[in-house]
Amino acid sequence: MASSASGRGGGFPSPAAVAALVVLAAAVVQARGSSAAAPCVPRVFSFGDSLADTGNFPFLYGNDSREPALRPPYGETFFRRATGRFSDGRLIVDFIADTMGLPFVRPYLSGRAAGDFASGANFAVGGAMALGPDFFRGRGVPMGDRMHLGIEMKWFRDLLDLLCPGNRTDCMGMINQSLFLVGEIGGNDYNIPLLSRVPFEKIRTFTPSVVNKISSTITELIGLGAKTLLVPGNLPIGCVPNYLMIFKSDKKEDYEPETGCLRWMNEFSEYHNRLLVDELEKLRKLHSGVSIIYADYYGAAMEVYHTPKQFGIEHPLEACCGGGGPYGVSMIARCGYGEYKVCDEPQKYGSWDGFHPSEAAYKGIAIGLLRGTYTQPSIATTISSCPQLIELGSSIEYKNCSTVLHMKIAAQVIGWLNTLVVLLVCC
Repeated sequence: MASSASGRGGGFPSPAAVAALVVLAAAVVQARGSSAAAPCVPRVFSFGDSLADTGNFPFLYGNDSREPALRPPYGETFFRRATGRFSDGRLIVDFIADTMGLPFVRPYLSGRAAGDFASGANFAVGGAMALGPDFFRGRGVPMGDRMHLGIEMKWFRDLLDLLCPGNRTDCMGMINQSLFLVGEIGGNDYNIPLLSRVPFEKIRTFTPSVVNKISSTITELIGLGAKTLLVPGNLPIGCVPNYLMIFKSDKKEDYEPETGCLRWMNEFSEYHNRLLVDELEKLRKLHSGVSIIYADYYGAAMEVYHTPKQFGIEHPLEACCGGGGPYGVSMIARCGYGEYKVCDEPQKYGSWDGFHPSEAAYKGIAIGLLRGTYTQPSIATTISSCPQLIELGSSIEYKNCSTVLHMKIAAQVIGWLNTLVVLLVCC
C-alpha cells in the first residue's frame, strides 16, 4: 500500500480547540440521544445494492477472502473498520437516517429479535440486481445465482411476520409512517453484462424490464401499507473510474467537456432515469394517497462532478483506493486486492474504489437530496414533520463563494466532531 491510515484526514485542531470540541461533541451526543425520542419518521426500510448495503454482505459472504470490502481499508474514514459498506465511510442511506433522527439503518441479516428493528431494517446487498438471474439466462447472458430485489422483498415479508406474528395487518400503522428507500437498484443489471462484454445495444433492451421490476416492488410495498417511498434513479455511470479506464476512447466527442465523463454511458443512465420517472408518474396517478418521491441521484452527483471544489473534492474522477493510473484504477490491482494503493486524503476523491463513490461524494449527493433540490416532489416538504429538512431546504444558496468557504470549515469541524463522537460513544 502506498500509505498508511495515519495522518489521513487533513490535520487536527490545536489542544485548546480540541477541548472546546470535546464539549461540543458531548453536546452532540446528548442532542442525538434526545432527538432519538422524536425522529422525523419512526423507521426507515431500505432496499438496493452495494450503494445502500450497510452490512448484509458480510453475513452472506463473510468467509470469502476474495471480497476486499470485508476488510480494511474499507470503512476507514468514519467507522475505522470494515462494516460491509462498499466505501471508505457512510452511504447516502446513512446520511438520510441520521438527518431523520434515527440510528444508522440496521442490516436485516444482523438482527434476530423484533426489538433489533425498532428503527427499521436494511435489505440491500452488495451485488444485488433488480431482476432475477433467470431473466438474463433466458436472453443468452451467462449469470450465476445472485441476490435480487425479489429476495429482498421476501426478507421484508419475513420481517413483518416477526414484527406482527399471526397478522401482518397489525403492522399497517407502523408501515404507514415509515420511510421506504427503494434503491438504488438496477445498476448491476447493467454493470454485470457490461463487464461481460454483452453488446450495449442488447443491454439497453433490458431497461424497461428493470424499471417494471422496480415499479412492481413499489406496488407491492404500497399494498402492504407503505405511504412514503423514496425511489432513486441511477448514478452517472460515465463518471465511474473503472468504466473510464475500460472504455477509454481516443475520440474527444465521446467525453463530456465539462466533466470528462463518458458521454454515451451517461446518456444511458439518463435513459434509465427517464423511463423510471415516467413510471413513477403513472404510479402516482394510481395511488393518489401515497407520496412517491423520485431521488435524482444523477443530478445530485453531476453537481459534484461539475463543481467538485464546492464539496472539497479535488479529484472527482479518481479512485482513492486502487491500482494507480490516470483514474486511480488498473486492470491488475483493485482496492484491497493485489498491489493496490490508498490515498492519504479520501475526502478529496470522488470515488473510493473505482466503482463506488467516496463518503465525500455520498455526502454531497445526500445534501442535494435532503435539501429538496434533487427530489421530486421535494422530500423537505413531503416529510413536513422534519425540522432538519426544512432548515436544509431553506438554507442560503451554498454556491456563494464565501458560503463555500464556511461550508468547508464547517465540514472539517463536523469531521472532527464525528471522530470525537465516535470516541465518546465507544469509550
